[in-house]
Amino acid sequence: MENSKNLKEAYNEVILLGFIKLSNVCFGYKDNQDIIKNISLELFKEDFTAFTGPNGGGKTTLGKLMAGIFKPSRGDILIDGTNSKDLKLGAVGKKIGYLFQNPERQIFAPTVEEDITFSLIFKGVEKQQVTMKAQEMMEIFQLSHLRNQFPFTLSQGEKQRLALAGILINEPSFLILDEPTTGLDIERKGQLSSILKELSKRGVGMAVISHDDEFIQNLSTRIIDIVGGNVIADKRK
Repeated sequence: MENSKNLKEAYNEVILLGFIKLSNVCFGYKDNQDIIKNISLELFKEDFTAFTGPNGGGKTTLGKLMAGIFKPSRGDILIDGTNSKDLKLGAVGKKIGYLFQNPERQIFAPTVEEDITFSLIFKGVEKQQVTMKAQEMMEIFQLSHLRNQFPFTLSQGEKQRLALAGILINEPSFLILDEPTTGLDIERKGQLSSILKELSKRGVGMAVISHDDEFIQNLSTRIIDIVGGNVIADKRK
């Protein structure tokens, strides 16, 4: 009986471990003043976390730190138990999918379909599976009619959907999305919400940086306010 209790307690401790853990993290560009100031946080896959706050408050910088794009000036960030300082960006990318605020930073291939499938082809995934997954993503994001289109001729909303499709096709364990509703109309915001809810149910962790209050209230279980590089509020709904 005692052994069963110990096993249960150990299991619960594992469940409660943060997928991303920040300990006294500071970050600044070169010799400038710190943009992120001594932040300690744990993000759990079981949560849908929203980061809010004014422009220039450090939200995007914090997102890039959590995604391994930036390394902290001081402090440590653990990603699934490993210090980000010891991980190359490609290794982080296998665990965390990151959507830039400007989707043009993530698209580069000559056609929409090639852009979506590039990472799978690079990994050597079987062609039939690549085609199937690409079709699924294009249908979800309503890009099928644009499959042969040059990505840079797309509208802002279409580019956003393309970037998301390229991320989600890799089935990452955790997503960090910077202003994901930019350029999306009400219908496509609803579609995105449904997709993210389903991914969350499947155990994919979520962190969203957004000014879209309706979108945040609809999805989030936890809201963290960042102002001046500091966490000023951390609330669960």
